[in-house]
Amino acid sequence: MMGIKLNLHSALHKSVSNAPLVVFRIIFGVLMFTSMIRFAAKGWIHDLYVAPEFLFAYRGFEWLPRPDGFWIYILFVVTAAAALGIALGSFYRWSATLFFLGFTYIELLDKANYLNHYYFVSLMAFILIWLPAHRSFSLDVKWQRIAPNHITPAWTILAPQFLLGIVYFFAGVAKLNAEWLLNANPLRIWLPQHADLPLIGSLLTHTWVAYVLSWCGALYDLSIVFLLWNRRTRPYAYVAVIVFHVFTATLFPIGMFPLIMMACTLVFFSPQFHERILELLGHKAKGNHEVHSSQSRFPRLVTTGFIIFFAVQLLLPLRSHLLSDNVYWTEEGYRFSWRVMLMEKAGKTFFYVSDKNQPGEQEIYPGCHLTLNQEKMMSTQPDMILQYAHYLRKQWKQQGLENPCIRAESWVSLNGKGSRLLLDPLVDLGSTHYSMGNNRWILPFDSVVTSAHLAQMRLKTWAK
Repeated sequence: MMGIKLNLHSALHKSVSNAPLVVFRIIFGVLMFTSMIRFAAKGWIHDLYVAPEFLFAYRGFEWLPRPDGFWIYILFVVTAAAALGIALGSFYRWSATLFFLGFTYIELLDKANYLNHYYFVSLMAFILIWLPAHRSFSLDVKWQRIAPNHITPAWTILAPQFLLGIVYFFAGVAKLNAEWLLNANPLRIWLPQHADLPLIGSLLTHTWVAYVLSWCGALYDLSIVFLLWNRRTRPYAYVAVIVFHVFTATLFPIGMFPLIMMACTLVFFSPQFHERILELLGHKAKGNHEVHSSQSRFPRLVTTGFIIFFAVQLLLPLRSHLLSDNVYWTEEGYRFSWRVMLMEKAGKTFFYVSDKNQPGEQEIYPGCHLTLNQEKMMSTQPDMILQYAHYLRKQWKQQGLENPCIRAESWVSLNGKGSRLLLDPLVDLGSTHYSMGNNRWILPFDSVVTSAHLAQMRLKTWAK
C-alpha cells in the first residue's frame, strides 16, 4: 500500500511542460469571452434576466439578491472582462476568481436556464483558479508580476482532464437504460424531424439509424476519455470527438457546447503538441525550467480541497438512484448528473386558486408572470411547479385572499408515451414543501387518472 501511495505521489508531482495548461487557459478564456458576447448580442440578458417577473431560485440559494436591469448588464461586462483576463493571463488569479463567481452567480439566478455545459463551465472555472496556468505566455509574465516557469506538476494538467472524464463517463452511464438502448428514445422522436437535411436527411427517417446512433453514443461517452488518454489511440479518438460534436451541433440547437468540448479535449494531447501551438502563436519558452517550491509540493489544504471537489463530482450524479425510480419523470436528482439529451419531455400545467373557506376556484395563467421559456421549463419539472405555486399563494394573499389554496393539473408526455398527470391535482401546492426523494404529491409515471376520475376530483375541490 505504501508503495502504491509513493508511486501515485510521484506520478502526480512529476515535472512536465506546462504547455497543455497554457493552451487550455487561452482556449477556455477565448471561448468564455465569445460566449458572453454572444449571449448579449442575442438579447438573452434582457430576455432571461431582466424581463421575467419571477425567477426560479435554486434550493439553498434563495438568499441571492436579484440585480436590477442596470446591474445585471454590469455583471455580464465584468464576467466577460474576467474571461478575457483568463485568456491573456492578466491578473490571472483575480480574473479566474471573478469569472467563476460572476458566471456561477448568473446561472444560480434562475434554474429555468439550467444547461449541463453551464454547470461544466462553472466547475472548470473553479479548477482554473488553483492552477498555475499563467506561468508562461501571459501578460502577468510580460509585466513581470510573476516569474516565468515552463514546468508544472503533472496534477495541474490531470485536473481538467479528470473533470472532462467525469462528464463523459457519467453521460455514458446515464445512457445505459432501456429507453436509450432498447427503444432508441428520444432519438427515434428527434431524428425524423431533420429529414430535410442534405445528404443524410433521408437516412434519419429510418428507425434502425436511431438505434445505431443510440448505441454508438453510449459507447462513445463510455470510452472516449480512455482512448484520449492513450497515446496510440488519441488521434483517432479526437477525430471521433470532432465527428460526434459536429453531428450533434448540426442536429440540435445546443449552443456552444460542441465547440467547448472539442476545444477543451485538446488538453489530452502531448506537451509537444501544445508547444507547437504556442510557437505558432509566437511564443518561445524562456526562463526558469524548474518547479518552484510553491508548486513542487501539493499543499495539504489544496490537496484536501481537490479530493473533496472530485469526490463530490463522482457522488453527485449517483444521487438520483437513491431519490427516484424514474428520474426523467420526477427529475429528482436530474440536474448536475450529466444526463445529456436523454429525454423528450413536454407538458402543459394549469393552475387554480381558491379560498379554503369558500367554494369555487379561478384559473391562473402562468403567462401573466412567466416568460415563454420559463413556462415551458416549469411545466414539466415538479420542483419548479411547486415554486411557482408558492409565488402564486404569496401574490393572492397580498391581494386579500385570506387562505388561498393553489392546485395544479400538469399534463406531461415523456418520450412520446402520451400525456399523463404529473402531480396530484388535489394537493394544495401553495402549502406543500419539497422534500428530496419523498414527494408523494408527484404521481408515479405508471399511474392512471381517467378524465372521469379527474372530473370527480374537480367536483370535490369545488365543493369544499
